[in-house]
Amino acid sequence: MLEALGVSAQEEALYRVLLHDPDRTLAELAEGTGQDASGLRRRLRELEAKGLLTKTPTRPVRFRPAPPELALEVLALSARQRVDRARIAAADLAELWRAGRDSGEPTVEVVQGDEANTLHFEQVQQSTREEVLILDKPPYVEEGVAGQTDVQLELMARGVQYRTVYDRTAIAEPGQLALARRLTQHGESARVVEGLPMKLLIADRRIALVPVVLDGERQTVVLRASPLLDGLLALFEAQWERGTPLWGRGRPAAELGEEDIQLLGYAAAGWTDEIIARRIGVNKRTVERRMRRLMDSLGARTRFQAGLQAGRRGLLG
Repeated sequence: MLEALGVSAQEEALYRVLLHDPDRTLAELAEGTGQDASGLRRRLRELEAKGLLTKTPTRPVRFRPAPPELALEVLALSARQRVDRARIAAADLAELWRAGRDSGEPTVEVVQGDEANTLHFEQVQQSTREEVLILDKPPYVEEGVAGQTDVQLELMARGVQYRTVYDRTAIAEPGQLALARRLTQHGESARVVEGLPMKLLIADRRIALVPVVLDGERQTVVLRASPLLDGLLALFEAQWERGTPLWGRGRPAAELGEEDIQLLGYAAAGWTDEIIARRIGVNKRTVERRMRRLMDSLGARTRFQAGLQAGRRGLLG
């Protein structure tokens, strides 16, 4: 719980023991916790250095915990100061990096290897302040999907906007469509198209990651400010404009129920009536009837038009 403030799990456990039963000697702590004295002594020194306890002047020495509301506030302030110092150092490093770029180095690089790629995608997103743009299509690296979802949920909770264009094949499976639904419910703006040309991630319109090799040794092209990056931004916006809204952020209009929203999402994903019927546990005729009702109410001749009209009217959220 306190690891974010630099307090290890073992140190926190010892601090909790002292909060419950303060002014204990080293021997009493060793007996009560079943831990060896040398390890306890080391952790007590760490807690004292972090301001979480003090020693009495008595013999034997007793260890008294500091009040949590005061001690933890001091630790939090110290952590903020470390972050501020790190940001200043990062700014200096960034200036050195830009100076190197100005000296003639290219704005294109290639990241190779699974670990390097996973780390790079996370770092680029963690540095985002405003918006991430994504073109999403198979194939996927399985171990990367869960990590990407966690990063995206964390950043959206911090206020970073995500706009994602999914290829129809990206949400063809129930699990993938359910994941897309979860992300939109947490703030992602999503659309779906047929035939995305590539996978792409752009952070704050300043850096783009383009995966080019996903099997074997993964490779990603990294682009910074350049005509190439401008071209990728234009590509994303063109795909966004032609996309069909896939649900939406916030609450849908009252005239659309949750089942209606699901049907529009399934239809946008290209699912057949048979697949939809099996998925939601009804017969095919029921699905056909519901889809016809939706299309009629939206003045649409096709399912694609139904999704587009619902999105334009703001009915999906």
